[in-house]
Amino acid sequence: MFYLIGLGLDLKSISSYALEIIPQCERIYVESYTIKLPYTKEDLEAMLRREIFFLERKDVEEESFLQEAKNKNIALLVYGSPLMATTHISLLLKCKKEKIPYRVIHNASIFDAIAETGLQIYKFGKTASMPQWSSSYKPASFLEVIKENQSRDAHTLVLIDIGLSFKDALRQFRGTVEELSFEKMLVCSMMGTERQKIFYDALENFENAKIKIEEPFCFIIPGKLHFLEEEMLNFYDSERA
Repeated sequence: MFYLIGLGLDLKSISSYALEIIPQCERIYVESYTIKLPYTKEDLEAMLRREIFFLERKDVEEESFLQEAKNKNIALLVYGSPLMATTHISLLLKCKKEKIPYRVIHNASIFDAIAETGLQIYKFGKTASMPQWSSSYKPASFLEVIKENQSRDAHTLVLIDIGLSFKDALRQFRGTVEELSFEKMLVCSMMGTERQKIFYDALENFENAKIKIEEPFCFIIPGKLHFLEEEMLNFYDSERA
């Protein structure tokens, strides 16, 4: 059996169902390329009381580790919700094609946690992703997603690539959004953990502020605000000082 298990947002978020299944698995993998875990490998191993093995993107995309599930129980642990990345959907397709039994153990993700900002989830449009730039690679496709959402008065969640610092993410964002129209944005850091932070302010104020933002973090560009959303956001604005 192949178990695809969501870890949730914090070390304490691992479900009792997952903790029941993991001891039955002969090998435990963790994918390590979609996000930086807000805890260490050692902390996770101590919680699970098992040795874990990290997989890079190529290891998951090659799908060869799934062959082990034909004759033993294995698990792939994924931060947040296990089916948010298209790579993980392809793993289930592989299982179906090769008749490998599987089970998905769901959990919370950033898409659940951002509701704490006060923004209504059903008013979010497409999700955008900001990759890390290099001297020869500076894609700004996330900008088109924001524009499309703004045309519909929808909010935009911008997921930040692993390894991209808050300072660099702001710099990249500043370099592409001049043509957008928004007064303030949200920065959400370590959502679902005890170190969670939510800030609401103008982009230029974030650039000058002395605030510590840890990975994982994301940006949110609000669309048209309901008065209840506006009232909630004002609390995060005043708390920033």
